Amino acid sequence: MDSGATEAVRPGDAEPTDDQIDPSLVLHARDLRKSFEDTVAVDGVSLAVHPGERVGIVGPNGAGKTTTLLMLLGAIEPDSGTVDLVGQRLPDGRGEAMARVGFAAGYIPLPERMTVRETLDLFGTLYGLAEADTAADQVLEELGIPHLAKQRCDSLSSGQGTLVGFAKAVIHQPELIVLDEPTASLDPDVAMRVRDRLEVMNTEHNATLLLTSHDMREVERLTTRVIFLRAGRIIANGPAEEVVEEAGYPDLETMFLAEASRLRTTEV
Repeated sequence: MDSGATEAVRPGDAEPTDDQIDPSLVLHARDLRKSFEDTVAVDGVSLAVHPGERVGIVGPNGAGKTTTLLMLLGAIEPDSGTVDLVGQRLPDGRGEAMARVGFAAGYIPLPERMTVRETLDLFGTLYGLAEADTAADQVLEELGIPHLAKQRCDSLSSGQGTLVGFAKAVIHQPELIVLDEPTASLDPDVAMRVRDRLEVMNTEHNATLLLTSHDMREVERLTTRVIFLRAGRIIANGPAEEVVEEAGYPDLETMFLAEASRLRTTEV
């Protein structure tokens, strides 16, 4: 299973030989590397994502998923390598790029003293929406949480906060939606609502999805391609069924558990 490959560019992907931005790609990263003191978090990751793709980045804890996501978004700078995000080279083009990207993660706090509606109005305005209030009403209705509109963000439960964070990320109908554990802390019925909304945005608006999750059934449902990380390196890339077949596992969850067990064994 471990070929040592770090490239996540599928057959047919354009891979320019120079340092130019490829306009056909929503996201293009080349040879990303990141260390924290003596710990190598990401070790030579390259990937390319086309418009409308649904890509999952998976792997056990410590595989480098979140660090990779944060570098792809320009939230942290790589030690080396380049990132092109919706046609903008990071870090210089980050401001323009992020206006076309939505990002949600449980560790991103909401403004405590603002109501949910005020928060969504604010971010809609920051994204340049002409009718931010209308967009806020719409996304609250679509997620089934209009009753939270007047509630202060610091009074929300963990699951409610996750939903509002998701609403904030998609209020402007972004070209690329990046999600770190999108349904963590959500009840099953609410998680299903989020998945359904993501699928609608992908099929009806051609939004590109990039997500991480420890729920392999969620990954299999939401994505058409999986990038599997181990110790900061890509060990597999392709449709989930092809990845698990090549690795000799019956499904993605079994492969994930085997990798997690392998990691625990090497740490002992």
